[in-house]
Amino acid sequence: MSQTKASGKTLRATMIKKHGTEEAWKEYMGSLGKKGGANGVGSNKGFAANPELARTAGALGGRISKRKPHNV
Repeated sequence: MSQTKASGKTLRATMIKKHGTEEAWKEYMGSLGKKGGANGVGSNKGFAANPELARTAGALGGRISKRKPHNV
């Protein structure tokens, strides 16, 4: 992502050159957003499919990554 106005203009010019027109670029970005929005809706994957597994994994990670006491 662009961090300044100048790099934003450069990004816009590059993407228009890559996709042909600004409308084609916007259509491409829209299709990416559609894919991202559809991913995961109604199809739980990973820890979303098994909250109990997420809880136990988080507890295990918390025990493993404990910092040592300050006075040691």
